[in-house]
Amino acid sequence: MKIAILGAGNMGVAFSRSFLKYELVKPHHLQLIIRGEKKVGKIKKEFPEVQISNFEEANVEDADLIVVSVKPQDFQYVADNLPFQLKDHQMVLSIMAGVKIEKIQKALNHKNVVRAMPNSPTLIGMGITGYTAAEGITFNQILQIERLLNSTGRAVYLEEEDLLDSVTALSGSGPAYFYYFVDAMIKAGTKMGINENLSKLFVKQTMVGAYHLINNSDKNLDELIKEVASKGGTTEAALKVFNENSLKEIVENGIFAAENRAKELNG
Repeated sequence: MKIAILGAGNMGVAFSRSFLKYELVKPHHLQLIIRGEKKVGKIKKEFPEVQISNFEEANVEDADLIVVSVKPQDFQYVADNLPFQLKDHQMVLSIMAGVKIEKIQKALNHKNVVRAMPNSPTLIGMGITGYTAAEGITFNQILQIERLLNSTGRAVYLEEEDLLDSVTALSGSGPAYFYYFVDAMIKAGTKMGINENLSKLFVKQTMVGAYHLINNSDKNLDELIKEVASKGGTTEAALKVFNENSLKEIVENGIFAAENRAKELNG
């Protein structure tokens, strides 16, 4: 398989690393297409055998798959100024937030489009990606795309494209929600007099341990909470404040706002 990645930002580079790590593409069969000159040296250093092309001179004639990894707000300009035309047999994989398949098809004048929403842990091969495909994409083509996406973590196929906006809000933006809560816990620790580095250690290890308990326990989340929150104890006191301030509803409303923004990005 020959792959061209249009846009060599963090996600485009992360996909390149994963594809090469799992030998899903040979280095000389991978092309990274960039718009700016600033990153060329750094990218060439990391990918010495990969073809690096400027946007104005790019040629994807031999590519089986073109990964569109540009910012959603830059997509229309990129589509209007492509220096090449796509062939009928070529596949397009978009990892742009919010831009629907129909819009991509019209802008590129091309029907074979798969749309995916990865998240930032993809950068270290621990992401989760929801994806869906245009009508006419074959089962074998979907399997081929899923194999590529699985190299960056895990991939989940969605029948309904509208669910990708929900996935964007839930897992695409999700890492930032966890960072936000972890940051609040660390700051609470420092306010109680714990050294900042020590506070970070306690909170981060607590987060890692809690994740593994969720993953390895047969108990549901309510049961796991009750195990920690004994009656009249410290955890119950904290949860009481969270509930009184409607923390769950605040989190839900934030996620709904992210979903609405994802819908708006389609323009």
